[in-house]
Amino acid sequence: MARTDETGQADAQAPESHTEPNPQPGAGARMPRWLPRSMVLALLLVGVFQLGSWAFHQLLGLLINILIAFFLALAIEPAVSRMAARGMRRGLAAFLVFLGLVVATSGFVTLLGSVLAEQVIKIAEDLPAYLDSVINWVNAHFNTDLKRVDVQEGLLRSAWLREYVENSATGVLDVSAQVLGGLFELLTITLFSFYFAADGPRLRRAICSVLPPAKQAEVLRAWEIAVAKTGGYIHSRGLMALVSGVAHYIMLESLGVPYAPVLAMWVGLVSQFIPTIGTYLAGALPMLIAFTVDPWYALWVLIFVVVYQQFENYLLQPKLTARTVDIHPAVAFGSVVAGTALLGAVGALIAIPAVATLQAFLGAYVKRYDVTDDPRVEGHRIRGSGGGLAGRLRRLPGQKAGEPAMADATDSPS
Repeated sequence: MARTDETGQADAQAPESHTEPNPQPGAGARMPRWLPRSMVLALLLVGVFQLGSWAFHQLLGLLINILIAFFLALAIEPAVSRMAARGMRRGLAAFLVFLGLVVATSGFVTLLGSVLAEQVIKIAEDLPAYLDSVINWVNAHFNTDLKRVDVQEGLLRSAWLREYVENSATGVLDVSAQVLGGLFELLTITLFSFYFAADGPRLRRAICSVLPPAKQAEVLRAWEIAVAKTGGYIHSRGLMALVSGVAHYIMLESLGVPYAPVLAMWVGLVSQFIPTIGTYLAGALPMLIAFTVDPWYALWVLIFVVVYQQFENYLLQPKLTARTVDIHPAVAFGSVVAGTALLGAVGALIAIPAVATLQAFLGAYVKRYDVTDDPRVEGHRIRGSGGGLAGRLRRLPGQKAGEPAMADATDSPS
């Protein structure tokens, strides 16, 4: 009986043990310790990226000005170094170079401005005579009875003239702000380029101080190449400006256009040192002044500018730039297009010296081999090789490339 009681008690206790609830999976699981830290780190990285992107866009104008100043300092580096080698202080040498540039630029702009103002006054004084000649031509060819007084009153009372005057009056502040902004950018570029030119050795020493000796030699070599290529680019632009100025001077002098030397200097400098739109700015002023002499002269000036521009783009500029900067004409043209797409007019101006510097610097790391005397290098085909399309078609279906080709039907005995 005792055993039955024990078994009964055991049986009574067994179901109780089976009826206990099983723990649900994941009820006691905790979040990994690394997950909050990873989320915070990801948020910090996103915040830093957004902050850096915002700062880069805000400082993009300043960075572009510094880049222009750096290439300007590279352009005047040979003159400053030559004067410093003769015992002059480097800061004084840089100041004298910049002073000469400022004096030359100011004198040219002043002379050009006086010429332009005089011609504008002349155009305004001769405008009634031009208007009379146009009205007489219209009346003679179209059987009309127009009068200058009626035309002038119609122009003065027109709606578009009233809107133009109102828009010009409201846009005076915008133009003034743009002029002040341009002067501030010019001052920024001048100051940075002066510091780069005057403290060139100190700047190179500061850069090399954070690099190992092997890297220091590479940086100094790249700096030297950049100075040489930028100087070559300025030299090529100067030569093209000289050729352009002489050509346009001969044309303007032959037409009897006044102030031909000044206009020729304007065309040569503006067309070469202002990229993209320099050609159009350079040709507009001679056309305007030629119009004051004879309206047909303006048309001849336009034709000459267009023809000379094609000659310069396709013949003179590629050969001269490739010789002085030592890059292929196609590479020079492609670099200008790429620089314009990236940085606009600034990229077009500095694209060629930058690409020439990069090409010369990387050329030391590219291993070159002697080219074989294969005629195919020059574009000539090897006769009898059977390597062409006709030779492959004449092969038998199971014939290998090294086996002799099947004889032509004309070579078989009759």
